[in-house]
Amino acid sequence: MKVIVTIQHAGHVHFFKHAIAELTDQGHEVRVFARDNESSVELLDRCDIEYELLAGSADSLPSLAAAQAVYEARLLRAARAFDPDVMTAIGGVAVSHVASVTDARSVVFYDTEHATLIRRLAFPFADTVCTPDCFSGDIGAAHVRYPSYHELAYLHPDRFTPQDEADVLADLDVDPDGPIVLLRLGDWGSSHDIGASGVSDPLALIEALEADGADVLVTAEGEVPAAVATRLFSLAPERFHDLLAAVDLYVGEGATTAAECAVLGTPAVYVSTLQLGYLQDIESSYGLVANCSGDDRGRRTLEVARRFLDTDTEEWERRREMLLADKLDTTDVILDQLTPAVDRPSKAATPDPIPGTSD
Repeated sequence: MKVIVTIQHAGHVHFFKHAIAELTDQGHEVRVFARDNESSVELLDRCDIEYELLAGSADSLPSLAAAQAVYEARLLRAARAFDPDVMTAIGGVAVSHVASVTDARSVVFYDTEHATLIRRLAFPFADTVCTPDCFSGDIGAAHVRYPSYHELAYLHPDRFTPQDEADVLADLDVDPDGPIVLLRLGDWGSSHDIGASGVSDPLALIEALEADGADVLVTAEGEVPAAVATRLFSLAPERFHDLLAAVDLYVGEGATTAAECAVLGTPAVYVSTLQLGYLQDIESSYGLVANCSGDDRGRRTLEVARRFLDTDTEEWERRREMLLADKLDTTDVILDQLTPAVDRPSKAATPDPIPGTSD
């Protein structure tokens, strides 16, 4: 088979990297096309994935629309030259459009209910739209639900083993014996983030946690106040997930990071007015995430953070084991959707390709 994978964010690299490797090992021809955005190109290079760059980054909604138009036009040209059997992406606006005017089949993965613009532009044109089974809303006949989360495409224990936590903490000059909190602040620049908000007073939150004896490490996508910037740290991107496994608590506006922490057994406090089905599922089913979205989220964030820090590590590991017992390796889901069953290597006791429902 000929397969096109498109990458527009660093998270997409993680999501597809194991599937790309397995498809290549199985003898399929895989072409990767990328937009330079949020360290996507740097991560592709670090993962040793060959790719073709189609468009650059954007710093506003008008420039994003322009970059997307260039990206889509160049992807169409590349697809006509390559003649793929299947095209896939997260979100999949360009993929669903290009595949619909070629002979390719489009498979789109998504997990963000409030990204209404992307859903309107992509889903009506896609042959298959795959979401976690906790995704709220019915996409229609093309909708395939599966029991897992995006983050288990690359953080499932069959795919990822954290490095020794002492090593990553030593690189950051952090005392491993005290409680360590990672705070992540977003930039709210995406089209689906308009009108949303998260941590109202990051400095007050940091100072309260530090007064409790915690070391607070801060990572931010946008600009932060000078007093907060002193807590920013530098770490190689490929070591970020090692850090998530090493810290005692995550607090932040990044939903993906909250889910990454949860599947690694690190409790997470997600602070945002935006609600996501997969984080609500992790909270209600496993208690590894607390969603703080209301007007009192500032008070509740600190309250929950303190309670989580007082909970034994063994309890978080027990909850993680429950989660992993219920959920699939999402890379297997990707492969099931992209390749005909006859082309996939057989596995002992292979489950149904996609347990769950197809709407």
